[in-house]
Amino acid sequence: MNAAILVAAGKGTRMGPEVDKLFLEVAGAPVVVHTWRRFNQATCVHEIILVVRKGMPPAFEALAARFKFQKPFRIVLGGKERQDSVWNGLEALPAEADLVAIHDAARPCVSEELIAATFKRADETGAAVAAQPVTDTIKESTDGRLVRRTLDRSRLWSVQTPQTFRVPIIRRALAEARRGKLVFTDDTAACELIGQPVRLVSNIAPNPKVTRPGDLPFIASLLRNPV
Repeated sequence: MNAAILVAAGKGTRMGPEVDKLFLEVAGAPVVVHTWRRFNQATCVHEIILVVRKGMPPAFEALAARFKFQKPFRIVLGGKERQDSVWNGLEALPAEADLVAIHDAARPCVSEELIAATFKRADETGAAVAAQPVTDTIKESTDGRLVRRTLDRSRLWSVQTPQTFRVPIIRRALAEARRGKLVFTDDTAACELIGQPVRLVSNIAPNPKVTRPGDLPFIASLLRNPV
């Protein structure tokens, strides 16, 4: 059985005070509805776990009813850090779940093909991540003012979500991070901690995350005209 965890517990402070980016209307529906819809329609996903902030479960229940999502879902509360929210999502997985995709709820343009590809590669390798090769020249700076060196972009990848895992592997990886009181913003970093290989799943289609107000017009265009 395959499951998906949609991480929807962040505050999204870069959107501005009192703004919940997941409930901003874009292309006819709230951002999180587009994301939820992609996983609801993905045939490789059998159950969805939504990790949300305290006080928000009723709002997500209302969305499920309004948009008639039929796939089984559970709503759990998030934690202090992103990886704590993911942990809470893992704790809510059904016992029969073999593979789990972890996805930012603020990435509404993810394709069903990409979701399926990460499941396939995670089944083979144990862990897989949607990623794109870096095309910009990347500079390293130690103080934020002066360039220290230029990095070799031929070896650099920008990772996204979904990040998909065999369930025992991501449980072990995050448990190790928690024991060491380490905080990661990326779930595959926890796999690196335990020496678990992570398969890159190359994604050429845009898969942006809603972070700032200026992201919305581009994302609206992608949702109305999928690449």
